[in-house]
Amino acid sequence: MIQRALSGDQAAFTELLNRHRRLAYQLALGIVKDPTEADDLVQESFIKAFRCLSRYNPEYAFTTWLCKIVSNHCLDHIRRRKIRTFSLDEPIAGQNGCIKREIPDWSLNPEWQYVRKQRMISIDDAINSLPPRYKRVILLRHKEDHTYEEISEILGIPLGTVKAQIFRARELLKKKLKGL
Repeated sequence: MIQRALSGDQAAFTELLNRHRRLAYQLALGIVKDPTEADDLVQESFIKAFRCLSRYNPEYAFTTWLCKIVSNHCLDHIRRRKIRTFSLDEPIAGQNGCIKREIPDWSLNPEWQYVRKQRMISIDDAINSLPPRYKRVILLRHKEDHTYEEISEILGIPLGTVKAQIFRARELLKKKLKGL
């Protein structure tokens, strides 16, 4: 059937597509979630498949090839869709007239800033209370962003020791900060 379709027999190609229409439709519907859109996308995918039939590799299943065309076409369609936007300045029309949108600004919330500052103070206090060898590795790793290898070179200790000390330091910090 594929060979006949490749030689230009439209009836053979139509028969191939009729066999696979349901599978293609279910795939498209699963991607776009709209029956009408899925039907249109399957039709367009079949046109693409007919145009590209000469590139079909018979080593692979025809259904795999066709499903790839359908899924790629559906994904391209989704990407091309424009995102529906609305103006934040435009009022919303309602039954009792127009209502203006009021969007809260959470970026400068003093309470959150205070909580964050207190949390940072608590973390710094917990780090400062660590034994010196653990404090050193934590500061190098998390404040100065050094890699384990760099810490090993800086401190002149084996890489395994660095990893073990960072692990132990983190465990101590977890215990100290558990209540936060």
